[in-house]
Amino acid sequence: MPDILIVEDDESIADLLCMNLREEGYQCTCAYDGMEGTDIFERKSFDLVLLDIMLPKLDGYALLEHIKPTGTPVIFLTAKGAVEERIKGLKAGADDYLSKPFQIGELLARVEAVLRRRQSGAELLRLGDVTVRTDSRQVEKDGHPITLTAKEFDLLVELLQNKNVALYRDRLYEKVWKEPFLGETRTLDSHIQRLRKKLGWEERIKTIFRVGYRLEG
Repeated sequence: MPDILIVEDDESIADLLCMNLREEGYQCTCAYDGMEGTDIFERKSFDLVLLDIMLPKLDGYALLEHIKPTGTPVIFLTAKGAVEERIKGLKAGADDYLSKPFQIGELLARVEAVLRRRQSGAELLRLGDVTVRTDSRQVEKDGHPITLTAKEFDLLVELLQNKNVALYRDRLYEKVWKEPFLGETRTLDSHIQRLRKKLGWEERIKTIFRVGYRLEG
């Protein structure tokens, strides 16, 4: 049973998150400021940390520096939803970033996706007859090598690691290109089209109207 640490200074939000996660079978521990979160994290190992950024005593970025050496995945939960803040959070080492207010269903989907990546070891990913080796950046379809550009490969990995999750265009672009999404979709859309063609995934990579894309598997 995965064990999750929630570091959130708004006790009502922390308690709501804890209640919903426990209903899904997760174990939860709450901390209400950065120093308390650090103390708890140093005493116990966790499978995932849900981390607010604007915390009393020690902010989320400082706490993230304590967490990163352990390899424990982190999802930032914050009211700071500007594109530049999302990019800063991802570049700082967070595995995902969710802006408040958010729907519990989306949080649960992202928690499941991050934990699935951790359990897979993110070295060998498979879907149907496609195999991806992230360490050597090799892709095979039905045993035959497929040549992808660097961004096509990173985009494919992001889709596979979030299988069956609807991914917003802006977040998908920011995760792969590591730069702010300015509203122009042609770059992302053209890479998606090439992936569909190269992998024969015209039916697997679904376009979600006004949202983005979802890889079905």
